[in-house]
Amino acid sequence: MPDPRKAAIIGCGFVGASIAFALMQQGLFSELVLLDVDRAKAEGEAMDLSHGLPYAAPMDIYAGDYRDTANCSLIVLTAGAGQRPGESRLDLIGRNIQILRGIVPKLRDHGFDGILMVVSNPVDILTYAAWQLSGLPAERVIGSGTVLDTGRLKQLLSQRLQVDSRNVHAFIIGEHGDSELAVWSGANVSGVGLDDFCALRGLDGRRQTLHGLYEQVRNSAYEIIARKGATYYGIAMAVSRIAACIVRDERAVLPVSVVLRGEYGLEGLALSLPVILGHAGVETVLEVPLSPQERAALEASAAQLREAVGQLRL
Repeated sequence: MPDPRKAAIIGCGFVGASIAFALMQQGLFSELVLLDVDRAKAEGEAMDLSHGLPYAAPMDIYAGDYRDTANCSLIVLTAGAGQRPGESRLDLIGRNIQILRGIVPKLRDHGFDGILMVVSNPVDILTYAAWQLSGLPAERVIGSGTVLDTGRLKQLLSQRLQVDSRNVHAFIIGEHGDSELAVWSGANVSGVGLDDFCALRGLDGRRQTLHGLYEQVRNSAYEIIARKGATYYGIAMAVSRIAACIVRDERAVLPVSVVLRGEYGLEGLALSLPVILGHAGVETVLEVPLSPQERAALEASAAQLREAVGQLRL
């Protein structure tokens, strides 16, 4: 039986360690297990994090092994090769699928029966592969998807419109990668349609401005990697938000990567769509209204991912 207050992070690189730090600060769990192929690295991260516990909520943070994952309610999988300068996320498939094959069967063999969240890239491909390898129901295998991309979009829109980012409601969907798309047709600021709000703020050249913001979102990872070698703080906050939604059974709407079973006529792949997320995982995948152009872009993104999935031979 999964312990709702116990979680594990597999992979203690920049991303995994940053996620552990974000989860510790939220106080969502009373027990957090860190696993890494380099046991000493996991031990060092656990020690470092634990030294901050006097200034956070009580929590047991320690390095463990796959036996410790059996009763976890949530496992966050970040293990894998990082994206190098000039690489797309899809370029990582070969390296990271082999790492996934070495991890997920061990979780299954040790009886893990909680929610598996994939963060490693290419997240959509690996989410689908993790579902196939784990034997878990599709609603309990998710990827961090475009939650980070959506956060980037909200922040850039808020800066351009000079309004609190928490009042901006917009989604990035599709691949977490180069073929992702912004759902401008449903975007709004506190219920005011984006077109109307842009007019109220005197924003000229709306179409060019929005396309420029979309390109900034799509290229954000490349820009950050070129400057500092990796991205990890933003994704840590995104994963922490997803985890909070699960632990607190919020039933919030988030664009996580999910295995599709007919939504928009798509199946045989995973990609990001808005879902209602709670303690049991994905409750409902929302087929939000899309413009004809957005629907075509989603289908093109899906076609690219389906082709990549077809080469996995799972």
